[in-house]
Amino acid sequence: MRATGSAEQMAAVLTAALAAGMNHVETAPAYGMAERYLGLALRDLKERDPATHADLVITSKLLPGLSLEEGQQQLQALLERLGLTQLHNLAVHGLNRPEHLSWALEGAGAELLRWAQEEGLVGQVGFSSHGSNALIEQALASGHFSFCSLHVHLFDQTRLAIAKEALQAGIGVLAISPADKGGRLYAPSAELLADCAPFHPLELAYRFLLEAGISTLSLGAEQPEDLALAERLSGATPWLSDAHQSALARLAAAGQTRLGAEACGQCRACLPCPSEVPIPELLRLRNLAVGHGMGAFAQERYNLIGRAGHWWEERNASACQRCGDCLPRCPHQLPIPDLLADTHQRLAAAPRRRLWG
Repeated sequence: MRATGSAEQMAAVLTAALAAGMNHVETAPAYGMAERYLGLALRDLKERDPATHADLVITSKLLPGLSLEEGQQQLQALLERLGLTQLHNLAVHGLNRPEHLSWALEGAGAELLRWAQEEGLVGQVGFSSHGSNALIEQALASGHFSFCSLHVHLFDQTRLAIAKEALQAGIGVLAISPADKGGRLYAPSAELLADCAPFHPLELAYRFLLEAGISTLSLGAEQPEDLALAERLSGATPWLSDAHQSALARLAAAGQTRLGAEACGQCRACLPCPSEVPIPELLRLRNLAVGHGMGAFAQERYNLIGRAGHWWEERNASACQRCGDCLPRCPHQLPIPDLLADTHQRLAAAPRRRLWG
């Protein structure tokens, strides 16, 4: 999704990915010119090295809400852009709301996904989701999907249990952007570098997910050098040695020390909030800013709230009415309204433009 400057840029990134041992390429029509440029690179690869081309796994996505006819047209155009007669994996792109799931299970989406498989245009179907845990669990329990793409990260383990249950059921799990959405780990803070030493936070985060059994880790490369991490990790087991485990323990302890009694444990007992404030997610961002010096990342995510549609939260901490409903439910007796006010004061800023949307 990032190597969109030119066809030559995409070809160079694909070449570096193959050299690093990668065999799975994920794209989407929503990613600007990415899919078209990737198709050109794949055609060239097929001519030069048909065996390597045949070994690649290609995933693309379609947004929910399409009519059957619209979906059929978009899928056929997608295959043409990629130069494929069959797409290995087709995902519903952003199964974020109940109506999206209804579309995929009972509506036009169900017809589209069934038609695509019956016609041999798609090998298997799955979904990506930025939605609630309950919605993701419902989608996985439906039996309609063979894989999913979720926000599963070292610094956001909220969905890790869901991911592990999916893996145990034979459903593949792709971690969405562990480097970027996982904390902008390609540009770590001084605190984070010190806490993870002697390892780079980026490597430690990927090793953590590999050890957890996550089946696919994405690495959104813009330039060939962005794939150096994949090359270093290729075939490197065990994923977490004793030294890595010690570094993770130091990382957790350092964050806890800085946060002290104000650390949110992410138990979610504070919910539901009468004002629909996403308390755990907001306090998770505060945990990162205060505990690990990840203020730039936390501010970036905080200021997407209410500005990214169904792809992100809709209410920030300023929506807290100090009703106090959450206070007796918190097992750590956190002063939640005060912490939410502090979160807003720390993180509210002028919004930045998203890469997409």
